[in-house]
Amino acid sequence: MISKRIKEQGILAKLLEQGIRVLLIKECKKISNIKINIISSSTKIIKGEIQKIDIIAEDINYKDLLLDGVELKANNLKINFKIINKELCFKNNPRMKFKISLSQNSLKNVLISNKWSHIGNMISKGILNQDKLENVKINNSQLFIKTSEEKKSNYETEKIDIETDKGKIYLRNRNNNKTIQIPFEEKIYIENVNIKNNLINIFGYSSISF
Repeated sequence: MISKRIKEQGILAKLLEQGIRVLLIKECKKISNIKINIISSSTKIIKGEIQKIDIIAEDINYKDLLLDGVELKANNLKINFKIINKELCFKNNPRMKFKISLSQNSLKNVLISNKWSHIGNMISKGILNQDKLENVKINNSQLFIKTSEEKKSNYETEKIDIETDKGKIYLRNRNNNKTIQIPFEEKIYIENVNIKNNLINIFGYSSISF
């Protein structure tokens, strides 16, 4: 009897894992090395409940946002899962903790891309009084931004501080004491940001909606 329950729980958890994997692949233009760990009894899963879930993935393109790594954790999820076609949705708008990691190449490619260059140029104008963001570098756990003025050949490179306050991320230029808030969806709350091993790591939480 015990062996049968363990086997049943394994099958249900595996099916759920595949459903979540399908959902992630559907939502992302690119995602690699997905690891999903579901902790829940077979009874809970049958009722549409997941006690705990951990997700790790790498090399992600989500709505043209390039992320080197993502870690997600959530508890007490209410789900609607159709086993036949592996369709999954969340019913209780759960909150998920996250860690997002970005390299300088990912950050640069996002901020100079056609879709997101307005954010890069907003940063350049807001804290450096320059028209265009040209490059981003991470060196010795510090962030440097290179900018240029439209129709001029001169460039400026400044060290920029990353700060958090009341759930938001701010970039600050100490040389002119200018600060700019990075726009995020309201459902996202940023707890902390650091630079370690040449990666910008962002910690926070957000409600889940697909």
